[in-house]
Amino acid sequence: MSGVPLAIRCGTLHAEPGEAPLRNVTLLVRDGLVADCGPDVAIPAEARRLEAASVVPGLINAHAHLELSGEAQTTSVMLLLTATQRALTCAANARRSLHGGVTTIRDLGASETLAIDVRDAIAAGTLEGPTVLAAGKVVCMTGGHGWWIGREADGGADVRKAVREQRKAGADCIKFIATGGVLTKGAVPAIAQLDEDELRAGVTEAHAHGLRCAAHAIGADGVKNALRAGVDSIEHGMLLDDEAIALFVERGTYLVPTLAAVTCIVEFGTDAGIPQWAVGKARDIANRMTHNLTRARAAGVRFAGGSDAGTPFNLHERYWYEVELLQSVLGMTPREALRTATVASADLLGVARGRLSPGAPADALLLRRDIDEDPRALREPIAVVKDGALVSRGEPVTPPAARP
Repeated sequence: MSGVPLAIRCGTLHAEPGEAPLRNVTLLVRDGLVADCGPDVAIPAEARRLEAASVVPGLINAHAHLELSGEAQTTSVMLLLTATQRALTCAANARRSLHGGVTTIRDLGASETLAIDVRDAIAAGTLEGPTVLAAGKVVCMTGGHGWWIGREADGGADVRKAVREQRKAGADCIKFIATGGVLTKGAVPAIAQLDEDELRAGVTEAHAHGLRCAAHAIGADGVKNALRAGVDSIEHGMLLDDEAIALFVERGTYLVPTLAAVTCIVEFGTDAGIPQWAVGKARDIANRMTHNLTRARAAGVRFAGGSDAGTPFNLHERYWYEVELLQSVLGMTPREALRTATVASADLLGVARGRLSPGAPADALLLRRDIDEDPRALREPIAVVKDGALVSRGEPVTPPAARP
C-alpha cells in the first residue's frame, strides 16, 4: 500500500459500474482505500495528484492460467518446460496482467502449486501482480481434459480426496472438469467427463471447507451435471441448451463465457501454428456460441467476466478484448460489459473489489477516454492503481502475436 494519499481528478467516475457515473469529481485514496469522492473533496497538501478523462475500477479476470502465455501449442509448452521455467512464466504473466489493467485474477488451473506460490509472493510484496485467487490443480477424470495441469480422480471418494489435496496445498477455490475441451487432444467438448455424482461429491467437500467451485463445462450434458451438483460458476458453457438455461436461472449460478479463448483460436488458426484438431473444435463451438449465449442472457442468466487468458494468442494483458467481445458478441452496452468484468466478477469470487465506493480497496484504471464514448477505451490506460499505489503509467500494449 502507498503511504502517500492520491487525489485523482476525473471527468467521469464509474464508481459502481453499471449505474450512472459521477461527473467532474475527485477520488481521494488514502492507506490503500477509497477515502472520499465528490466535487469538493479536501485534498491533503502532501497528496500526489493525477488527472484522467475517466476512471473505472480495476478489472477482474475470473478465469485465467498464469502458467500459459498464449502459445500456439499449449500442451507442448506444459510438457517441455521445467517447473522453474513455468514458475517464472507465472510471475511474468502476473505482472503483465496488472499492467494491462487486471487488478484481481483467478487462476483456474496450474501445475503443482505454481499459481498458489505466485499468489503468496505477490501478497508478501516479493512480486508485482494483481490479487490472485488460485485453484491449484484442476480435478479431472483419468485422461480427462486438462490432465496435464490436473489431479486425475475417479469416483466420488477419489474426487473428495483430490479436493482435500488442493485445500492442503493452499487453494482458494476448486475447479472441476465436467466435459471435454478444445486444448486436450482427443477430448470432445460436447461429451461429459466427471459425472453428476462425482461432481456433487467434490462440490460438497469443497463447500464444507468454504471453497467456491468452478466447472469447466462446454457441452449441455456436462453443464447440467455441474449445475445440479451445485457449482458456483460454469466456465465456457457455449453449447448449453434450454434445460441448462432454466437451471442457471433457477439456481442463480454465474456463467463465465471466456469468449476470447475460442475467438482467438479461430482468428489465428493453423497458420499461426495452432493444431488443426484444436482449431476444428474451436470453430465448431464458435459457430454456435453466439446464438446459445445470447439466449441465456435474454433469459436472465448471470454473467461474470473471465477470458481464459493464456490459451492460444489470448494474452494476459489483453483482457480488454474479452470486455469488447461481451459487447460485440453478447450485445452488452459498455457499462454492462464493465460491470460484468468488475462487480459481477467480484461477487462471483467473493472479494470486496470491483467498486470505488468509500472504504473499498483502491484498485482503479485511469483512462484517456470514457467507455461510453469509446468502447476501446480500456485498451491503453493512462495508469493503473492497485491498493492505492500507482503501479503502471501507460506501458505500450503488446501486439497479439508478439510472444506466441
